Amino acid sequence: MRERLTNSDIVELTEFRRALHRVPEISGEERETAKRVAAFIAPTKPDLLVTDLGGHGLAAVYDSGADGPTVMLRSELDALPIEEISNNPWRSQVPGKAHLCGHEGHTTILAACARQLGRERPKRGRVVLMFQPAEENGAGAAAVIADPKFASLAPDWAFSLHNFPGLPLGHAGLSAGPTNCASRGMRIVLTGRTAHASMPETGISPMAAVASLMPALTALAHDAKGERLGDDFALVTITHASMGGHAFGIAPGRAEIWATLRTLRDDRMAALVERAEALARDAASAGNLGLAIDYHDVFHHCDNAPEAVAIFRAAFDAEGVPHGEAKPLRASEDFGLFGRGAKSAMFWLGAGEDIPQLHNPDYDFPDVLIEPGTRVFMRVVRGMLG
Repeated sequence: MRERLTNSDIVELTEFRRALHRVPEISGEERETAKRVAAFIAPTKPDLLVTDLGGHGLAAVYDSGADGPTVMLRSELDALPIEEISNNPWRSQVPGKAHLCGHEGHTTILAACARQLGRERPKRGRVVLMFQPAEENGAGAAAVIADPKFASLAPDWAFSLHNFPGLPLGHAGLSAGPTNCASRGMRIVLTGRTAHASMPETGISPMAAVASLMPALTALAHDAKGERLGDDFALVTITHASMGGHAFGIAPGRAEIWATLRTLRDDRMAALVERAEALARDAASAGNLGLAIDYHDVFHHCDNAPEAVAIFRAAFDAEGVPHGEAKPLRASEDFGLFGRGAKSAMFWLGAGEDIPQLHNPDYDFPDVLIEPGTRVFMRVVRGMLG
């Protein structure tokens, strides 16, 4: 390929990644992160820079001026509400928040693509570098797409990557079809009436409902033990439960159960939601309890289009990146909605086999992935647009 990152580029990009790592911002709070990215790529002179997209999102457009498809490369801006445990000089300086998923690394890869696109525009069509907000809570892609400013950016093709601990360093994993599960957080609130602990019969306690409902919800799991997820895969995980207050003299009158529902595809999720809600209604009715249900962190499933997968595989081969098939993951990813209006694919880029996992308090994105991640994306761009 005609261009490569220079040694000077790699040094500056590495420092940029570490600078982002020091000042993480969680979903919905990425204002300063977006400003730092915009300032870093400003010397590349994008033809259009769209700010405050779907919240604090940022899109940089590099336009050939000639007819051709719109190719979008996407990264994420947000960090996690987790305390980092690290001795790295670039560790998080913000208590309780850290880049423990590698999003700052993905963003740096897109910034590297900006440098190369600034040096040479595509021959046809245009490239949109999408720095997406709020990936971790599943709200960002929907907000970006709903933003009126997105209409002029809507891609024909959308590509993304995610670093992946457990896969050999620099190796790629990719398959057509489902890649990440649909999921959503279900909050169940059961309301009765408090009573004196010496006379619990005078109140309405949610205890029996909670005790029966938690195992009933987890029993909705189906096809969840196999190594490869099937179309009927379903999983319900209880993530939080609370009842009453911190007092020995009061029988409880309110309880909450939080559960995460997962399915391989969006259409299977509707059936799982219906069954979970029916269990909650039955438990509330049996206990003469009020019931409220709401949903949070809603993720749609991700599906790799065969045509986009073929483009990635050709890029891997051209760049000498080892690659193989990847199984669908139980974990969710807020990239799936972009695939509803474009042919899209995401691949996994190995971060190493014997390292902490994503979201672990000691995880850190390997800087050595900046260069191969950039090479793959730019091979895709040059192969499609010249």
